[in-house]
Amino acid sequence: MLRPLRTLYEYFALYSSLTLLGLICLTWSVFAIPLYFILPRTLGTAVGRWGIMRGFRLYAWSLSLTRAYRLDLTAIDSLRGGPPLILAPNHPCLIDALLILTRHPNIVCVMKAELMRNIFLGSGSRLARYVANESSRHMVKESVAHLKEGGVLLLFPEGTRTKTDPINPLVGSVGIIAKHANVPVQTLIIETDSPFLSKGWPLFKRPALPIVYRVRLGKRFEPGRDVTAFTAALDAYYRSELRSALQARWLPKG
Repeated sequence: MLRPLRTLYEYFALYSSLTLLGLICLTWSVFAIPLYFILPRTLGTAVGRWGIMRGFRLYAWSLSLTRAYRLDLTAIDSLRGGPPLILAPNHPCLIDALLILTRHPNIVCVMKAELMRNIFLGSGSRLARYVANESSRHMVKESVAHLKEGGVLLLFPEGTRTKTDPINPLVGSVGIIAKHANVPVQTLIIETDSPFLSKGWPLFKRPALPIVYRVRLGKRFEPGRDVTAFTAALDAYYRSELRSALQARWLPKG
């Protein structure tokens, strides 16, 4: 009897939170559309990023309240008020960017172009002046401009969610942007013990709960002139740090 009740509660905990996330995104979109046109660019950007942080924080709170997740994200808080830099996390799950955005009010996120047109995320991301990855040249130019304005850039060096342990081959975008903006790259090490929302995970497949999810600050890399060498050093560092990460238990071996 207890097991069916636990299973029912786990479904409720997980998907009530996902429903809340959808409502948060749609509600913020209603406000973000007129604000994009009404507010001056600088003010609108600040309001947009603050709104995303607060909305996603509410979602993260619901995950903790229902005990769907055991979250540890506080390491990111130490970056508030700091200099411009690139946040470069590994990317095991779809939820990674969302959770990182809950801890800092001035992050500009590099997003897939199709998400910028999404009914749930598009309006809010445009107000926050997030960067679409549709054109590499445009992405680099926009990212550098935001960093020179004092922003913090969130960019996943793998380019997509991790497919094999410990990490996918890295793309060179992080090194290129760091070089042109002359800002450091702060690595973030994400660990999770569940494949929920990993590459290939069906959205409505129930995982075992609670899910352990934690983020810690890794090494900070100064920008380098040689992008290939910089990317290789970053790749080697991730592989060393993630060798015994929680996701090593479920990620396929490369």
